[in-house]
Amino acid sequence: MANTVLHLANTRGHANHGWLNSFHTFSFAGYNNAERMHFGALRVLNDDSVSGGMGFSKHPHDNMEIISIPLSGDLEHQDSMGNKTVIRQNDVQVMSAGTGVAHSEKNHNHQQEVKFLQIWVFPNKRGVQPNYGQQTFAPEARHNQLLQVVSPGGDGTNPHIQQDAWFHIGNLDQGFATDYTIKKSGNGVYAFVLEGDVTINGQALHRRDGFGIWETDKLAISADSNAELLLMEVPMEF
Repeated sequence: MANTVLHLANTRGHANHGWLNSFHTFSFAGYNNAERMHFGALRVLNDDSVSGGMGFSKHPHDNMEIISIPLSGDLEHQDSMGNKTVIRQNDVQVMSAGTGVAHSEKNHNHQQEVKFLQIWVFPNKRGVQPNYGQQTFAPEARHNQLLQVVSPGGDGTNPHIQQDAWFHIGNLDQGFATDYTIKKSGNGVYAFVLEGDVTINGQALHRRDGFGIWETDKLAISADSNAELLLMEVPMEF
């Protein structure tokens, strides 16, 4: 029998700093919930909106995998590895902080918000050389399919993560149904509904709901409306 945890959208932590409006699925900064520290190796899932021209000044990280997924607008990134890039909708960025890296992120535009997911995953090895990856995925490549956008690496098709973790994104038409098979024994999947309504293993989910499931081999997914879905498969023990 699978184990599950349900995090409805309106139960998330929330902080509005004016220039930054952030919803926290797991404990972060001023939001501290002992029952929501992490889901396996998934430590942070922040749903952020940043006002035009504003952003996060240069700050350090170490021994953490940091994934940024813009949902709308453009996010400007600079780091101590020498990268200076703009991450746009349909891009996925992965930064392995490893032994230590400093970076800044800001809204590249002054006239519109940038909305993006900031995700942290505990690595499976500490003290690695910092690494950066960014890739653009065509929207049609995830139409009615779960497109792999993050993987442990080795095949060069996705940004590399220092963990036995796989991320998939799908844009699903109403009525579409598919299965997702767990890639590694002992892993679980945290599903996050970006838009619309889906049902996973009998659980109805709506916009910005989160649903974790583990001790199962497969997920049955159906779209109850046109929907956008993010699946994050991570180790439950790490």
